[in-house]
Amino acid sequence: MMPKKIPMRMCLGCNEMKPKRELIRVVHQKDGTVCLDATGKRAGRGAYICPKPECLRAAAKSRRLEKAFSCRVPEEVYAALEASLANADGEETDHA
Repeated sequence: MMPKKIPMRMCLGCNEMKPKRELIRVVHQKDGTVCLDATGKRAGRGAYICPKPECLRAAAKSRRLEKAFSCRVPEEVYAALEASLANADGEETDHA
C-alpha cells in the first residue's frame, strides 16, 4: 500500500514548500474580507503563511497577499493578522 500523500503548500513569506498542516491559511472571502482560517475549511481563496511573524512581514512587504488575492489588502488586516499570529493557539479570529 502506498503511503498517504501529504498536501504541500508554499509559504508566501519564505517561499518554502511545507506540509499544509504546518501553515496558517489566510482567506479572501467573497464579501471582500481577509481573515485567518484556523480550520482550513472556510469558503474563499486561500493563501498560506508560516506561523512566524517574519514570514508575515516578508509577505506584507512584498505585497504577496495582494498578488495572491488580486485585491488590495488594507494595513489593518496585516496588523490584525500579526496580532492573531502572536496569540494563535488554534483559536479562530475574524478580521475585516
